[in-house]
Amino acid sequence: MDAASTISSEKNRIASRRPLQEVGPRPYIPSLHTSSRNPSHRSNGDRFIPDRSSMDFDMAYYLLTESKKEKENAAAAGSPSREAYRKLLAENLLKNRTRILSFKSKPPAPAEGLLQEVCSNSTSSCQTKSARQRRYIPQSAERTLDAPEIVDDYYLNLLDWGSSNILSIALGNTVYLWDASTGSTSELVTVDEENGPVTSVSWAPDGRHIALGLNSSDVQLWDSTSGRMLRTLRGVHQSRVGSLAWNNNILSTGGMDGKIVNNDVRIRSHVVQTYRGHQQEVCGLKWSGSGQQLASGGNDNLLHIWDLSMASSNAVPGQNQWLHRFEDHMAAVKALAWCPFQSNLLASGGGGGDRCIKFWNTHTGACLNSVDTGSQVCSLLWNKNERELLSSHGFTQNQLTLWKYPSMVKIAELTGHTSRVLFMAQSPDGCTVASAAGDETLRFWNVFGAPEAAKPAAKTSNTGAFSSFNHIR
Repeated sequence: MDAASTISSEKNRIASRRPLQEVGPRPYIPSLHTSSRNPSHRSNGDRFIPDRSSMDFDMAYYLLTESKKEKENAAAAGSPSREAYRKLLAENLLKNRTRILSFKSKPPAPAEGLLQEVCSNSTSSCQTKSARQRRYIPQSAERTLDAPEIVDDYYLNLLDWGSSNILSIALGNTVYLWDASTGSTSELVTVDEENGPVTSVSWAPDGRHIALGLNSSDVQLWDSTSGRMLRTLRGVHQSRVGSLAWNNNILSTGGMDGKIVNNDVRIRSHVVQTYRGHQQEVCGLKWSGSGQQLASGGNDNLLHIWDLSMASSNAVPGQNQWLHRFEDHMAAVKALAWCPFQSNLLASGGGGGDRCIKFWNTHTGACLNSVDTGSQVCSLLWNKNERELLSSHGFTQNQLTLWKYPSMVKIAELTGHTSRVLFMAQSPDGCTVASAAGDETLRFWNVFGAPEAAKPAAKTSNTGAFSSFNHIR
């Protein structure tokens, strides 16, 4: 094959590589409802267990030799005394007994009352605990999609899963939408070279509108249903916007300039608060479930907690003070996750020079625990159904690790990525986790199991908060 043919073949191979197409055959996932292999579950029927203490050997000897004696008696039928002796012996020896061997006596009846209730509760508790311990965690990804041109940058946030079950991912200058219900892929937008690449994506709570942070410092707001850009927020930052977080109609943006800005997307003058506490790029932003506190992490190794009740008027920019300032991490703080079952509990993860997951009480400012994971912590997610925490890591294993909280015992380690797992997103039902890495793959893991009960999707009423986009530019 000549050189021209080789180059042509390589171009065709690259052109055929389409974003978010499934890679290779889907791995076999064993059913969670397989039959038990425990031998104790097999039906063996009743077994005859002899009880030697209840045997009557005299009677046994008589029954075994009775047929022989009957023949002898038949031969001597002319002797009445022999027949009378046989009948008398049988009456005294058998006494209505017909079996040589005897079963053991039955066990005593179970205890009544309180003791019986305690035993029942204990058994039920043990069965429940055993069932939880038997939860099957697949060790391989349920699905793998191609993600070419994803930016391998620790400080960006390029993956998010909306409440409408649509996953968004930024690959270079283009944002793609993958519908988890149908498996279909669509392109939302490709920004021009002057503004690109896309540096952050975040779904609004309604699952319809999405915010995009750009390398040019602009923030775009899109309607994913109509595919229209509704608004561009300009002049908020002086450099790229690598982190975004929604709190109802408030969109918080974090930039490389170290600023955090709260934008009310309903009004023309959208900047309502500005937080200044970081000296370097803000790479992590997360609002608490109550919407009262905002956690921010930066490349300056700092973690801040901002409280809305302490927010001052935007008329004096830069005067908003943090509630807590934590300097315990020894590297950039990107991974942040608020606990779903304890409102004041925050987990944070440090970069390659730190490698620790720390837990904070954001009411008191106390550090509750610190665990050295042995590798760069890229992202964190809480299990919504169990007290578990999932972390994704960089070198050297590039793994996802599932931890039991609060003991922080490792439950499972999931491997498959060949580069650091920079981004994670959780499905709306809280069961499936999507991870994207520098190896240009997007993988889906059934790590949190099935939900306890199927819940109908909540109807959102936030559409009105975005209706004014059509009139504001």
